[in-house]
Amino acid sequence: MHIPSSELGFAARVERLTKTYGTGEGEVRALDSVSVGIRRGEFTAIMGPSGSGKSTLMHMMAGLDAPTSGRVWVGDTEIGRLGDAELTLLRRRRIGFVFQAFNLVPTLDVIGNITLPFDLDGRRPTSLERARIDELVETLGLAGRLRHRPHELSGGQQQRVAIARALAGAPDLVFADEPTGNLDSRTGREVLGLLQRASREKGQTIAMVTHDPIAASHADRVLYLGDGRVVADSRGQSAEQIAAYMLASEVAA
Repeated sequence: MHIPSSELGFAARVERLTKTYGTGEGEVRALDSVSVGIRRGEFTAIMGPSGSGKSTLMHMMAGLDAPTSGRVWVGDTEIGRLGDAELTLLRRRRIGFVFQAFNLVPTLDVIGNITLPFDLDGRRPTSLERARIDELVETLGLAGRLRHRPHELSGGQQQRVAIARALAGAPDLVFADEPTGNLDSRTGREVLGLLQRASREKGQTIAMVTHDPIAASHADRVLYLGDGRVVADSRGQSAEQIAAYMLASEVAA
């Protein structure tokens, strides 16, 4: 019997998800029959050594890549059943992304990049959404940069624009790939605080890939991946506990 994701409390989940690259002796199994869910309103960190499958899992959950086998749901929608146009619409309206490579549009200024999801959806931000954008711009220190284009910004500033864009429309689900990787420690803490508040105060679901134990300690839950599988699932861990687990895993490997 199929139980809808909403009844299970999941914003996104995967079932027996496998992803392979290459063929024959060159085949690489990035994910190996993974079944896991991201709970609604929670801030989940996804950790693991390089090559463990953490970014691949996030891309599959977000509908950015297709699995070799297995099933993926965003809410109660099984995204493998959607056509390209339907999948694009789902991603645009229900999911926010923070990519490692920023993916800013070089011809748009900062405010144009932040409001791009609204433009793609053919509408203007509501007054509530405009207030949220203003708050994000202020919190992320972008007020003096709104008319700058990406090439006029530092890497850290570009990252902050990408984060503002992901949160501007208050999507149900936000995927963030190393969101603090290009930030100084103070701005990194502010960004992690933003993600925490988005989860705790606004009920948004946050899934963050990170290698940083300090960043992961801001999350409600930490999923650890190893060799394409979920090897541990922990809650309420300190940065020291997370670092100790990661070190022990690397030593064991």
